[in-house]
Amino acid sequence: MAYTLLAFHAHPDDEALLTSGTMARAAAEGHRVICVVATDGDLGLASGQFRDDGRLGERRMAELRESGRALGVSRIEHLGYADSGMGPETDPDPPGRVRFIRADVDEAAGRLADILREESVDVLLTYDANGGYGHRDHVKVHEVGGRAAELAGTPRVLQATVPRDTICRGIALASKIYRFPPEFDPTSFERAFSPRSAITHRISVWRQAGAKRASMRAHASQATVDGEADRTLAAFLRIPRPLYDMVFGREWYVDPAADPGAQVARDVFAGLP
Repeated sequence: MAYTLLAFHAHPDDEALLTSGTMARAAAEGHRVICVVATDGDLGLASGQFRDDGRLGERRMAELRESGRALGVSRIEHLGYADSGMGPETDPDPPGRVRFIRADVDEAAGRLADILREESVDVLLTYDANGGYGHRDHVKVHEVGGRAAELAGTPRVLQATVPRDTICRGIALASKIYRFPPEFDPTSFERAFSPRSAITHRISVWRQAGAKRASMRAHASQATVDGEADRTLAAFLRIPRPLYDMVFGREWYVDPAADPGAQVARDVFAGLP
């Protein structure tokens, strides 16, 4: 039976990092896949060649469409909000738009719920309560996504995450061969994402590693920034295969409605009618 999967993200490129394998697998198995972003990422870090003319948000949406083609996504939508940025202070709202962090939760959820109902979505992918690594727009996606599912009666909500102990081990290993920038705080990941005990879905996506890599590559603006030698996305794309496939061959989710102690599921659609 074919289902409909909707991945809700804060910015273009977020889908590439957390859910692209799941999206590509669902599309390959004949399911309908939709991607919705809250913002166009207009305040994202990028080198001058991408942002100096003020069209970074437009470029990032074009990159999202390219990523979607690599993953087999059938529909891409932008809820219309502006990026809230990562600085200590939120920038003023641009003309005619609201920074996502300032959006009313019910109003934003209503926009998403309209799409959920229109598409009869079976599974909504959103973020865990920490918003992954804690970006303010990611936390807002968690809040808005959960409320939208309530309004639309969406059968299943899965919160994309990574087991934090896995990340901490990976950072410890990487630090032996890679010098992180001074501002990088590895201890921050001890409070990010979700504990392994909370994971309810562990999805094998190694067969989709090529599509996932193409999705990451599509977001060229997010691979460079002026004055810095490296960015996370660029570093990931330099990982040789098959090591890349091993590192990115699984994706993890938390189902807040799952029965405690239930066996970890291997399919996001498992158990749906």
